[in-house]
Amino acid sequence: MFIVIACMLAGMATGYMFRRRKLGQVHRTILTLIWVLLFLLGLEVGSNETVVSQFAKLGFEAFLLAFGGTLGSVLLAWMLWLVVRKKSLSR
Repeated sequence: MFIVIACMLAGMATGYMFRRRKLGQVHRTILTLIWVLLFLLGLEVGSNETVVSQFAKLGFEAFLLAFGGTLGSVLLAWMLWLVVRKKSLSR
């Protein structure tokens, strides 16, 4: 856990140092890496026989909770992005 926090802090410090530069490819790289990570997560879950065999036991409610949580996170992140982008454009 400390490694994850240290990586985040290192990224924040690096971003702070380079905040005046145009880093156009960073957004595209981040988006690509997120898609790759999601694919690898799906690959790992799909290849795990225990998880796949227990899908029926997990039930519809577990699916709804997972889907709702993911959808809520995506929508709120998108709304936050719009607010941040609007504020940065008005400067």
